[in-house]
Amino acid sequence: MTELPDHVRRNRAMWDHMAHEWVEPGRVNWSQTEPRWGVWQIPESDIHLLPDVSGMDVIELGCGTGYVSAWLARLGARPVGIDNSEKQLATARALQAEFGLAFPLIHGNAEDVPLSSGSFDLAISEYGAAIWADPYKWIPEAARLLRPGGQLIFLGNGTLFMLTVPNLESEGPATDRLIRDYFGMHRFEWPDEDSVEFHLGYGDWIRLLRDSGFEVEDLVELRPPEGARTRFPFVNLEWARRWPSEEVWKARKRS
Repeated sequence: MTELPDHVRRNRAMWDHMAHEWVEPGRVNWSQTEPRWGVWQIPESDIHLLPDVSGMDVIELGCGTGYVSAWLARLGARPVGIDNSEKQLATARALQAEFGLAFPLIHGNAEDVPLSSGSFDLAISEYGAAIWADPYKWIPEAARLLRPGGQLIFLGNGTLFMLTVPNLESEGPATDRLIRDYFGMHRFEWPDEDSVEFHLGYGDWIRLLRDSGFEVEDLVELRPPEGARTRFPFVNLEWARRWPSEEVWKARKRS
């Protein structure tokens, strides 16, 4: 068996350790009648991130508790979820039984998916592979999995947010000061947890997507509505109303 990369092993251990903290948030997301995206839970009807997925084969890369796949299944898609954490998948299976909705779940790494090329119409990630897998590995892998003309949609932290959020949660939320370099963005490690995130600058994202066989269709910078709330301490509403704390990339595989 090929040894897993360091960041994959570390992130697997962290998410296995933290999985119990995501059971109830997973249940809340499963119970929603409409997709609500990101840390601000912005309704799909407000931002229209999804195409008509009815009849589509969909791969969710880094599915966690499986709620995005559940939303897609209710909209008529045929989702498959893959996640790096077996304990997160245990929660997803329990929620499948609780809500009476089944779809395949795979324990594995989104950088090396054990499925055939050209199997899917849509690849999607909300804070899964989008930030926890190396984009120089998982973006080409998403391209491999998609059929010609297939779409990739992924949601993660905004670039400006990543340049302004402090290193430690105890230091408070993102500020109006740049505290780290834009050039050279790629691998992020935090002093208070043993995990690895990945974030790129805009030019690097565009070049990577194009080099992997995609045409960029849109970059949606999410702005929460007035009065929105989040349970996450790393950003506040005033900040997120001024600058994008989250962004969504949409790209399509060239035919």
